Amino acid sequence: MSSSFASNVQTKAQEVAKEDYEKARVLLSEAAKSGSYLYPFKGIVYFITHRSLWKPFYSRILPTLGLTAGVTASMFFFTYLPQLAILVFVNGPLAVFTTVLLILNESSTIVNLISRNFLLQDALLDTFDGTLVAKDAVGIVSEGRQLKSGQDPIGRLGKILKNPFSKFTPKALVRYIMYLPLNFIPGVFPVVGREVTLFMAGFGTIATLLEMIPVASMFFAFTNTVGAALWAADIEQRNTQMTQGTAPQLRESAKKAE
Repeated sequence: MSSSFASNVQTKAQEVAKEDYEKARVLLSEAAKSGSYLYPFKGIVYFITHRSLWKPFYSRILPTLGLTAGVTASMFFFTYLPQLAILVFVNGPLAVFTTVLLILNESSTIVNLISRNFLLQDALLDTFDGTLVAKDAVGIVSEGRQLKSGQDPIGRLGKILKNPFSKFTPKALVRYIMYLPLNFIPGVFPVVGREVTLFMAGFGTIATLLEMIPVASMFFAFTNTVGAALWAADIEQRNTQMTQGTAPQLRESAKKAE
């Protein structure tokens, strides 16, 4: 009886795994055809070549570097030896180096989580909206904030009427930690998240990999934001069905993709 039950469970599990694999395969194939994976790279080029968008980035460099130094130093001081003791059984002598890489990755994740919710949120919003203004997609921005006259896209940004960025909550933290390991497996996360679009499948994979790079993660957070804004501006200009939603919803969708 128990053997039959176990066999049925195994069969069902295999069916589910096969279905999820097919969904992921189709989703990634369509995402590749959409070209959404190119927007993180477009964001890098656009950000580097448009100095007018650098002000929010400059305003957060010192606080973020201080946070990075503090978190990294604390992680090495408190967790290096315990993690080394574990990894030495797996990696042998190489554990000395793999533990360092692991701590750098962990520190980068912690810094990214804290900085996005406490240090970079307003700066990333300004960068997103500033990019839209630079691309002349002011219709999207005007639904979420006041706009001033002038040539400087960042200087034109006025009072925020509706902030699309979700605030830091315990639930958001738990969800972030739960899904973090899935970001390392392209094709798995898009199946888990119901609200993941084709853009998030392509853009999100590349953006996540870029922001995993230690030290440079802050820079790529801004370039990914620019890339998401370029996507939103392109959709607005092409007047596709995706623009049928309200402008604030479009900004929110782009931020989630980022």
